[in-house]
Amino acid sequence: MSSQLLRLAGLVLGVMMMAVPAHANDLKDQIASTGKLRVAIGISPAGGAFWSTRTEAGGYAGVPVDLGKAMAAQLGVPVEYVAYQNSGQITDATANNSWDITFLPKDPERAARMTFGPIYEVADATYIVKPGSTIKTFADLDQDGVKVAAVNNTTTMRGAIAHLKHAKVTGYQTYDEIFNLLKSGEVDAFALSRDQLHAMAKKIPGTRVLDETFKQTVTAVAVPLNHPLAAAFAAKFMTEATTNGTLRKAYDDNGMKDSPIRTQTK
Repeated sequence: MSSQLLRLAGLVLGVMMMAVPAHANDLKDQIASTGKLRVAIGISPAGGAFWSTRTEAGGYAGVPVDLGKAMAAQLGVPVEYVAYQNSGQITDATANNSWDITFLPKDPERAARMTFGPIYEVADATYIVKPGSTIKTFADLDQDGVKVAAVNNTTTMRGAIAHLKHAKVTGYQTYDEIFNLLKSGEVDAFALSRDQLHAMAKKIPGTRVLDETFKQTVTAVAVPLNHPLAAAFAAKFMTEATTNGTLRKAYDDNGMKDSPIRTQTK
């Protein structure tokens, strides 16, 4: 090989070696600009694919917690969890540069405010009715004077408002607040995903989860708008997580061993 070709090969190799760390640095500037991966999580005892809980040791546990930890490890940065009371608060904080990545229910309103990646959970939304209620169907529920609670500014709340024409839907900030209102009979029903409501029914004797479904809620990874490198990384991570066992392990480690991974709506 001539000296000229050797010099050209060396130049190309040098450019390639420089490009890799440059791209990595650009990615970290978008997805971990503070030097940490800030993962926005919603706190509630409801569990499931979106909600996380506080641990006795002062930390957090949940599917998003485990996914965020694995993502940070792949990036080679520490993880930091930013806790909110509900998914609506996470959405509102998007414009404040308060978090880098999140895992939350998706709907058209949120899709206009952040970039979503692959869906990793599909949940059927319905209602649980208070102890002793005679309500058995959606038709029974959708009557004037019936009080339905939902977590404020969530996809489920918007779905319930669209679904019910006569019953009044009121938003509350926390799951715990609604749990107590339902238990005391101050609200007639609570709109949430079926799996979470079945878990609630075990804690409040006399309640009933209705058989019908009024919408399917999809949960996905998301990043703030105008972060294309972060969005591409998150999409690749979640695509791989659904096939390499990362997502399955997160489910199993957080009380969801019997829950199948659903990535497509019906």
